[in-house]
Amino acid sequence: MHCTPHSAGSVMICIHKSPNIDLNRTLTRAAPLQGSPKLTAASIFALSSLWRSLTPFGCLVTPRPRLCADLQQQHRGTMPDRRPTVAVSAPGKVLLAGGYLVLDRQYTGLVFGLSARINVVTAEIRTSQGVQLNEIVVDSPQFLDAQWRYGYHLAPEGGGIKVTQLQVGSRISSNSFVETTLSYVLTYMDRLAAESSKHKISSARVIILADNDYYSQSTASASQTGRFAKFSVPLSGANKTGLGSSAALVTSLTASLLSHYLPNDVFDMSTREGRRTLHNLAQAAHCAAQGKVGSGFDVAAAVYGSCLYRRFSPEILGQIPEPGAPGFSARLAAVVDGGPEWDVEVLTQGLSMPQGLALRMCDVDCGSQTVGMVKKVLSWRGRDGRKSKQLWDDLQLRNDELAAALREGNAGELPRAVKAVRERIRDMGKLSGVPIEPEAQTELLDAVSTVEGVYGGVVPGAGGFDALAILMEDDGETEQRVEARLTQWSREKDSKVRLLDVKGEMEGVRREELDVYSGWL
Repeated sequence: MHCTPHSAGSVMICIHKSPNIDLNRTLTRAAPLQGSPKLTAASIFALSSLWRSLTPFGCLVTPRPRLCADLQQQHRGTMPDRRPTVAVSAPGKVLLAGGYLVLDRQYTGLVFGLSARINVVTAEIRTSQGVQLNEIVVDSPQFLDAQWRYGYHLAPEGGGIKVTQLQVGSRISSNSFVETTLSYVLTYMDRLAAESSKHKISSARVIILADNDYYSQSTASASQTGRFAKFSVPLSGANKTGLGSSAALVTSLTASLLSHYLPNDVFDMSTREGRRTLHNLAQAAHCAAQGKVGSGFDVAAAVYGSCLYRRFSPEILGQIPEPGAPGFSARLAAVVDGGPEWDVEVLTQGLSMPQGLALRMCDVDCGSQTVGMVKKVLSWRGRDGRKSKQLWDDLQLRNDELAAALREGNAGELPRAVKAVRERIRDMGKLSGVPIEPEAQTELLDAVSTVEGVYGGVVPGAGGFDALAILMEDDGETEQRVEARLTQWSREKDSKVRLLDVKGEMEGVRREELDVYSGWL
């Protein structure tokens, strides 16, 4: 492209050898400088005609020499400060053994990642030259009315980046996990921005897509096929299957934002240091969003994949102020960067599923209020410390035996090990008055466990009516037998029970190619 001054004065004429730039759009965006000839609709039409007549050459009139330079860079595909569009996914989880025990650092949890993933795509919002937005738009297009818009500003006294939800339509529907994560991630990046202008926060659009198995399909559109179902209800009206959607969301959103805004030499989630930063920041955001309840095993699985997990000391996150409060920014950065010594243990080596076996999930089409159940169990533990410690110690031994059978590939030992764990889980439920393995779930597990090729199953995690975890042979014949038994069960009990497509897998958070989301972006 070659630009020369026009005789009119402050107008530039640019000639280049490609008609790829939209002249009409460019000219209508470019407001004339003071004292410059005014570009009327007629003149734009005339110039457009000239543009087309000169193909493969073009003629562009603009009152802004700087715009000519920008267009030259656009022609070369090197527009300044363009941030990459980044797609990240994080897996769901199943706490196969260690429910409730994992809340205490004396005990561990056996966590498997799942093939069902929460996917987040972050892209910049491109604006006209001279126009600046301080807005982040978040869409979950699988659900009705699932858009959240947020403004952001720097709070005084080291309060970090304060995020404020903007009204969309006639009402505001909040999403605490998204809003809290935005505050935490933007605040952490703002600390880095003080060191380099390349880390400056700009407006962005975020797309969230959940693999089908995160939600019971009774509310899905019958015409929708593929990996991402379209639901006929708002997000709040969808029944979760209990696969850890909130932790996977916070982790993938955190990773996508960091990868979008920061260059690889500052944040690279494929490195050990990058995953440590991601883990610490996602743990802090997730705990804040859910009210500081939880051990963090779900976030650890979302970041690192299947693991043997020992929780961090709760005090590490206990001193972080609320977003916007004085000192929030400095304290958050100190925690994420490891100021307080993180004593979390995440062991991935040596953990595997015996060859030929698969961890599968069975949806019972209703979820549990995990927070309320946890509070009741911990209340019982506080009232009866001696008996609860005896039970937890014995349950830890049984969990270790199950983990050893899996690690050593000893499939023949699995039925006994699974049965032993379930016995102690039911004891805990009786003593605490919490339906950790409800009677209906016991009957269903017993029925499925009699199917040829099934080694047993548990009500994972905190229990209740979340999806069941089944250990079974990984072949089509066994799958058909299990599905037939579940169909029979559903008919006899007038309930909805189905085998999910999701399987256990070892991998944690990862980058994705954009073509995975064709039709959704």
